[in-house]
Amino acid sequence: MSEPAGRILLVEDEESLAESIRYSLEREGYAVSVAGDGRVAIERFRADSPDLVILDLMLPEMSGLDVCRMIREGSTVPIVMVTAKDSEADKVTGLELGADDYVTKPFSVRELVSRVRAHLRRVRMQSPPKGDELLSGGPVEMDVARHEVRIDGQSVAFPPKEFELLQAFLTRKGRLLTREHLIEEIWGYDYVGDTKTLDVHVKRIRQKIEDDPHEPRLLLTVRGLGYKFIS
Repeated sequence: MSEPAGRILLVEDEESLAESIRYSLEREGYAVSVAGDGRVAIERFRADSPDLVILDLMLPEMSGLDVCRMIREGSTVPIVMVTAKDSEADKVTGLELGADDYVTKPFSVRELVSRVRAHLRRVRMQSPPKGDELLSGGPVEMDVARHEVRIDGQSVAFPPKEFELLQAFLTRKGRLLTREHLIEEIWGYDYVGDTKTLDVHVKRIRQKIEDDPHEPRLLLTVRGLGYKFIS
């Protein structure tokens, strides 16, 4: 029996939708584990060590936001949120807790599978660093090989997309990076979401590296265009 294309934890309490998603993912060669509530999701996550989590926000026993928070306490695995809520606040809250992406119900299962494929492809296609690549800017020190970031000498956790974004800024200090360029580089050319995801990830980075995230001095906004890291 061949190895699965990846291990997916699907956290969804709507049985018919969960079955549809699982069927589509398994047809693509993924091994899928399903959890119908938040507490079971945490148990399955710890037992299965999945490569990616698809996480509904509205769950019994424990909310999807709490599940996301607990996963992020000790893992950088990609998390794609699924929610029936369409307000900006709900999307932003999930992204600020460390989710990498989101889809809003109703959605195309084909689109969700495409996003899963893109996230896993990008994780696997990341080129290995040349030697022990060290990057720095201001109080930030990044060890690419060890996936570690230190701020003023203190280790700070950066989930995958935040790490990739910070790496992009540190390797091109002083250069304007447009929103379109960053989305294509970090999320992929086939990304179908909006720029809110990028903006929230930048906000999370600022909260970690800036003395005052509301008045950034390192990671600057170039209005209408994108961002620039100044050290």
